[in-house]
Amino acid sequence: MTARLYIDVHILQTVPPANLNRDDNGNPKEAYFGGKRRSRVSSQAWKRATRVHFAESRDRQDLATRTKRIAAQLAKGIAERGGVAAEDAQRIADALIKSTGISAGKKAGDTAYLLFYGRRQLEGIVALVADTAADLAALDAKALDEAVKALPVKEQLQSGHPADVALFGRMVADIPSLNVDAATQVAHAISTHAAELEFDYYTAVDDENTADETGAGMIGTIGFNSATLYRYATVGLHQLRENLGDDKAAVDAVDLFVDSFARSMPTGYGNSFAHRTRPSLVAVVVRADQPVNLVSAYENPVPASRGIVAESARRLAGEFTTATEQWGDSPLYVGVCHTVTADPDETGQQLTQAFGANRTFPELRDALRTALTERVNDN
Repeated sequence: MTARLYIDVHILQTVPPANLNRDDNGNPKEAYFGGKRRSRVSSQAWKRATRVHFAESRDRQDLATRTKRIAAQLAKGIAERGGVAAEDAQRIADALIKSTGISAGKKAGDTAYLLFYGRRQLEGIVALVADTAADLAALDAKALDEAVKALPVKEQLQSGHPADVALFGRMVADIPSLNVDAATQVAHAISTHAAELEFDYYTAVDDENTADETGAGMIGTIGFNSATLYRYATVGLHQLRENLGDDKAAVDAVDLFVDSFARSMPTGYGNSFAHRTRPSLVAVVVRADQPVNLVSAYENPVPASRGIVAESARRLAGEFTTATEQWGDSPLYVGVCHTVTADPDETGQQLTQAFGANRTFPELRDALRTALTERVNDN
């Protein structure tokens, strides 16, 4: 499949008082949009939450990890499978990493930067030396470096990518051959309405205070806000296919992403605010031209005088319908799952006109998978 194919995911989600993603002052991140202050959650925060959610439906070994500790992890595998001492395993691991050109970090066992790689890719590197680990351990440093140079270590990191590396990509600035172009773009989530920063003044009581002692054991403040967020992401199925090398695996990865992106939530101050909610609306749009973010629907912020979620849904439907009519580029597929109940006749009619009949989330995923599979087979 060489034709471009994009899956846009549009989500409306209301979050109660929370501090999902803090700035350098410890307050919720914000942005000005349409001249008004909005609540914001960075794309990095939601991508991290999405990757964490992947683990709930995939075997851990089929996923990636992002760490500076690849040499230490590699040494652990070599020691276990190669039957050599930990010190010798670390020497071999360091030589293997050095052979790729990845820069060593200041701390023993670290690389100079975080590296995003699949756990099975690491297993593949371990397998290269598992049977000869004892012989390699007997070599001096120079001979060991020469011995591992001929091994296809870099090739192990260039193929067999897990879904999360294929989706989110990998950049190794000093070794372009290890780069993986991301198939997914995630926008910063912003509130559909103006939002104000508030502060929770809290105290902690010392349970062992005696009757003649007054005051709190601790006093502090936490910044928070509450918001109905517009969230957007897009997946390029053609790039995903190139990264994974298999049509079915690419469709599976799209399904995994849609499920996890919709269900995940950043955990900042989670114990303090218990802010986890589910989206009020998830719409998916399959396009063959380009990704289209519909955030323009909220340049003029939704007023608080009427239901924010319902009005946000109407605006999203209106923006999508108008843009489609004006640009004349009808999507290949649209689908929606929503729980919007305010003004059901008006809102429901607009949503149906824009995105089709309301479906359950499992039905939405199944229909999207079917549409993508048919499209892939046609190409």
